[in-house]
Amino acid sequence: MKAVVIETFSSLPSIQQVADPTPASHGVVIKVEATGVCRSDWHCWQGHDTDVVLPHVPGHEFAGVIAEVGKDVTRFKVGDRVTVPFINACGGCAECNSGNHQVCGNQTQPGFTHWGSFAEYTTVDHADVNLVALPEYLDFATAASLGCRFVTSFRAVVDQGKVSAGQWLAVHGCGGVGLSAIMIANALGANVIAVDIDQDKLELARSLGAVAVINANQVADVVEAIVEITKGGAHVSLDALGHSLTAFNSVRSLRKLGKHIQVGLLLADHAAPPMPMAKVIADGLEIIGSHGMQAYRYDAMLSMMLSGKLAPEKLLGRTISLEESITALTTIDTATAPGVTVVTKF
Repeated sequence: MKAVVIETFSSLPSIQQVADPTPASHGVVIKVEATGVCRSDWHCWQGHDTDVVLPHVPGHEFAGVIAEVGKDVTRFKVGDRVTVPFINACGGCAECNSGNHQVCGNQTQPGFTHWGSFAEYTTVDHADVNLVALPEYLDFATAASLGCRFVTSFRAVVDQGKVSAGQWLAVHGCGGVGLSAIMIANALGANVIAVDIDQDKLELARSLGAVAVINANQVADVVEAIVEITKGGAHVSLDALGHSLTAFNSVRSLRKLGKHIQVGLLLADHAAPPMPMAKVIADGLEIIGSHGMQAYRYDAMLSMMLSGKLAPEKLLGRTISLEESITALTTIDTATAPGVTVVTKF
């Protein structure tokens, strides 16, 4: 099969012909029809993830058609249209038995623990636990865009933040995660403030339901601006970027008893951001991590999509070829184009 292969961290990947994958007894092989280009893939290419062993094929948010099924798979068959959350659970550990597949202690992640979806084919382990059947109305590109950024935002806003109508939510960073969170919170009836340094992204955020936008390059103090707009601070604030400053500002922008949700990955130089712990203690704040979402929670998200409350296709930006994905992957840290880039031509 054709695949994007990383042979050296931070050096340009290449298109290569590699062996087709085979499924585990509990897994499947998926013919990839679409795969998103995500900032997490850039971290993979940079060597920030210790699970990655070179040579490596990145890619972790994808949708496609089952091409081969392991002998122990019972819920899916060849030809099924499917997608998958980027954290794949084992289905049998204590975390999985409590319903918390997203923190499975034996988890695998396509594109990190094994070769991923920047290829014609990829594999999913424990398919009966992790695969999500795609409804006919959902195209592959939109389905692929859900697998990391959108589902992570859904769980962060709905399950972790428990955002409700009338609350103020501040979203720091308007990439794929942030824009997804804005759309989801708006559908719940929350008042959303979008923060970014790129005006085009802020305009897209406004079109997706943000009631106020803040260009961090054009205000003296982001926190003061949020406190003024909300008359006291956000009920929930979400760092969707993963930067020391945005994490710090997210906590500082909360009102008493507020919740900070950390979604953006804090890696490399940003792995240990400063925190205003005196405020956390005095104001009774909550600091909550959120990473991924269980496959069984897709039903709630898909129901909101079917009702028209969520339209993730509005987040789609460019559709590109596998060859073009190399440039998209290696420049994502400096890219300014709004929306989610998806590979649809293999």
